[in-house]
Amino acid sequence: MPDTQTVDLRSDTVTRPGDAMYDAMRSAPVGDDVYGEDETVNRLERIAAALLDKEAALFTSSATQANLIAMLVHNARGEEVLCGDCYHVFVAEAGGASTLGGVVVHPLPTAEDGSLTREQVLGAIKEDDPHHPITRTLSLENTVSGRVQDPARQRDLVDAVREQGLRSHLDGARLMNAAIATGLSAADIAAPFDSVMLCLSKGLGSPVGALLCGSAAFIERARRQRKQLGGGMRQAGVLAACGLYALEHNVERLADDHARAARLAAGLVAIDGLAVRHATNMVFVEPAADDVAALREHVEARGVLIGTQKPPLRLVTHLDVDDDGIERAIDAFRSFYRH
Repeated sequence: MPDTQTVDLRSDTVTRPGDAMYDAMRSAPVGDDVYGEDETVNRLERIAAALLDKEAALFTSSATQANLIAMLVHNARGEEVLCGDCYHVFVAEAGGASTLGGVVVHPLPTAEDGSLTREQVLGAIKEDDPHHPITRTLSLENTVSGRVQDPARQRDLVDAVREQGLRSHLDGARLMNAAIATGLSAADIAAPFDSVMLCLSKGLGSPVGALLCGSAAFIERARRQRKQLGGGMRQAGVLAACGLYALEHNVERLADDHARAARLAAGLVAIDGLAVRHATNMVFVEPAADDVAALREHVEARGVLIGTQKPPLRLVTHLDVDDDGIERAIDAFRSFYRH
């Protein structure tokens, strides 16, 4: 069970199952998923595909694995993916697409809100020239560091590259946060894309897993790639049960995380000497560089954990952080700046 004495704001990946999720794990029907016989995995994949209005879905061990599989299915060796320079596929997945798939990842500079422009993307598509990699895929993300990307703008980008023969992928690490923030369905946001990754182990609170969704033909190829990467799981229903519970119980409550992040930001912005920015379930604070180590040590001594990033520091709300935890975090920061 979560440690109620610690307010862990390092990430929404630190959530732990509650009793109801453990009960779902214990009661899950299981079978050998590599043989297609795990009833719980099959049900999760059907529900996820329907949720995103795609033909099929594949349960994977992580969001990183799902994104990697998408890159390997969409691109042959030496082909190119366009993405933002702050997107997970480029900066946070250990260069897997390039290392394991020989895929060229071309990062484009994003605007302050994490977006790309039509002109940027179209201008980056290579001519048919033996000196260049073949541009094959556009990979976008939603949210980007908590910032919701305009679905209409993303649709315009996807439509533009499709006219040039490119495929498209959406890294939906926090897709449900974007859906809750915009009031749109996840299917509406995912609609333009050939493939979509939906992470279960961030704000949705599942301990493990992600789903890769797309056409039936795409998922058939993705399943082979998952096996080649060592991702074929056996009685995986005990993990899939957590994902089912998360989709059934933990989507609408993301609004609570957003509200608590807003409350945290409001409390911190009143502190002199601390720049603060808020987006969905994330708060970014920028203390003076000389204060960072001492600040982290000070708040940790008061039971508040924050990330190890260089400024700005990221604080993330999630289902294990309640209203009292937000007030404790604000008080910990205030007490540091009173010294």
